[in-house]
Amino acid sequence: MSDFFSPSQTVETLPYGETVTSVRHWTDQLFSFRVTRPRSLRFRSGEFVMIGLPGDNGKPILRAYSIASPIWDEELEFYSIKVPDGPLTSRLQNIQIGDQVIVRPKPTGTLVLDALLPGKRLFLIATGTGIAPFASIIRDPDTYAAYDEIILAHTCRTNAELSYGFELMKRTLADPLVGEDAARKLRHYATTTREASVHEGRITDLMRNGSFYTDLGIAPLNSNDRVMICGSMALNQDVKTISVAAGLAEGSNSRPGQFVVEKAFVGEELV
Repeated sequence: MSDFFSPSQTVETLPYGETVTSVRHWTDQLFSFRVTRPRSLRFRSGEFVMIGLPGDNGKPILRAYSIASPIWDEELEFYSIKVPDGPLTSRLQNIQIGDQVIVRPKPTGTLVLDALLPGKRLFLIATGTGIAPFASIIRDPDTYAAYDEIILAHTCRTNAELSYGFELMKRTLADPLVGEDAARKLRHYATTTREASVHEGRITDLMRNGSFYTDLGIAPLNSNDRVMICGSMALNQDVKTISVAAGLAEGSNSRPGQFVVEKAFVGEELV
């Protein structure tokens, strides 16, 4: 069998196939794409779905991907890393407009407003593609109705890897539905770990040494705050530790709390 794979040759014969409407490569390791939305799909901001492509044996290769588009969007957006030898992303990164991708219309996840108790400030802490669920959350009017201030913190290795987050902020501020609220309540704090930038260092280090709060001119994390965490396993654990030390308790869909962590990790993709 040839190593070349064209998604459109196979996926259209399978159930749950949705058509790719746009693809954007942000760096040689990061890309985003949009697909048509299944008619039956209803989701809460911050949830993920299983998406994929058929494998060489015809069986679908599926991974959990957070929905980066807002709940009202007629299409679905996803943000992904590229893994050269990854079972899915080695193929997914080559999709083109008109190809099809499998989208299972059964959303789930812990990064939802329902899993948090009422609070004053909402911290959204992400690394890399972990910003994807927050791309949906910051374009949801309910987020601004629930919180006085929303702080989106995004850490990547390089400035180029932060591009998606900066573009997201532009789109959010220009959004006719939430733009006015975002201009008043939403703040963006981007940091790099391997290149010089306005803010340098791991977000967890900057939270611990206080630079994060000083730079933003805000009070440190406290029990009145709410936190959503989505990043590497190390980041998730570190921010969880910081949150607990600040007096916050972990929440879930069945038992709302003061912080939540996305736990849907797979071998090659981070939701």
